[in-house]
Amino acid sequence: MKITKANVNFEREPLAAPFGFKGGYLSELWQSVVKFESASGKCGIGLGVQSVLWSDSSVFVSNPEASGNAMMFAGTAFAASKACEIDWENPLDLLKKLLPDTLEYSKKVTKNPKLRLTFALNSLVPVDNAAWQLYCAEKGIGNFDKMIPEISRKALSSRHKTLASIPLMSYGVPLEQIVKAVKDGSFFLKIKIGSDPEKDGDLDKMLEWDKKRISEIHNAIKDFETPYTDSGRIPYYLDANGRYDSKERLKSFLSHAEKQGALERILIMEEPFPEEYKVDVSDIPTRLAADESAHSDEDAAERIELGYKAIALKPIAKTMSMSLLIAALAHEKNIPCFCADLTVSPVMVDWNKNVAARLAPMPGMKVGVLESNGMQNYKNWEKMKSYHPCYGAEWINTVKGLFNLDESFFELSGGIFKNGEHYKNLV
Repeated sequence: MKITKANVNFEREPLAAPFGFKGGYLSELWQSVVKFESASGKCGIGLGVQSVLWSDSSVFVSNPEASGNAMMFAGTAFAASKACEIDWENPLDLLKKLLPDTLEYSKKVTKNPKLRLTFALNSLVPVDNAAWQLYCAEKGIGNFDKMIPEISRKALSSRHKTLASIPLMSYGVPLEQIVKAVKDGSFFLKIKIGSDPEKDGDLDKMLEWDKKRISEIHNAIKDFETPYTDSGRIPYYLDANGRYDSKERLKSFLSHAEKQGALERILIMEEPFPEEYKVDVSDIPTRLAADESAHSDEDAAERIELGYKAIALKPIAKTMSMSLLIAALAHEKNIPCFCADLTVSPVMVDWNKNVAARLAPMPGMKVGVLESNGMQNYKNWEKMKSYHPCYGAEWINTVKGLFNLDESFFELSGGIFKNGEHYKNLV
């Protein structure tokens, strides 16, 4: 296949309040858009959401927030232009050809020779999504099941009618808001740990803050019940974003959680260590999941060898193509996967939802799961929902902690093959 024309654009979406993780805080998220056209007149439009703090925190802390975003968008524009020079068979092939050059370009733009691969992947999400739309248009594919490459079909062979909608409880979310979320129906919580409470990088203070946080949350919600878990209780999904420097410090936290009765509730602990901390973690008494460190299927294989027992898939952050490859690898090694969010737009939630609806349930869960926190964090979430090409569909919304997926969701593939006027007008 050949792309004959490309266009790129972005818009800035403000957050309702500073959004804290990795010891830092975001105030806005840039929504990127890429349009590809082929010689036949077919086109594909791909969306992305940039998170410099998530993808490489060193770039975030060493630049003004807008500058970091501008650097990532430059990578998107570079890749979109480069794609016009490449002959490719399918989006997996295109990503393989684009990723090395995009990473090298982004290293120059950020002046960071050790730039994380995830930064480049994050910038490539709208490029990859546009390529999938164009590829499907050219091949006459209008259904996600038919879009899935052969290598990934066994990994995505489930079909959930309901998904747990996992809200995110970042550092600043007050306890009463967490309790309210549970009372309103949420039954699986993602909790950010790894705070830098006094902004001095002191890991001992971080540990004490984390211990206090898990104690407060557990004591407030431990008696709530749910029919959607094997235990009948609310499970916790903890995300440290690489803030723990050693197994010893993590074990101290988990020992505290055990004393509180909270350890058995921790279904997943995501990315506790920096990715360069490559040690065997099979002795950690909870299921550790790789996220940022599992840039690629090769990285995921390495983490599995180190004892990680789950993989966070992020089609909306590391590209659909790479996520499909990682899912295939994890399935082969009998490692469960789940879909995590990047605080994406309503349209991109459904790119993620298509994958989540087809993954086997996480151990301990009776339904599929999908983290989705945009409704908590975007200032203009309701307006952003109106940009969805299937605006008004019931499966767009969370109802009492669940996404309910009827036949129309699967028939329309969550609307990912359609384009709303708002994003079309940007490109």
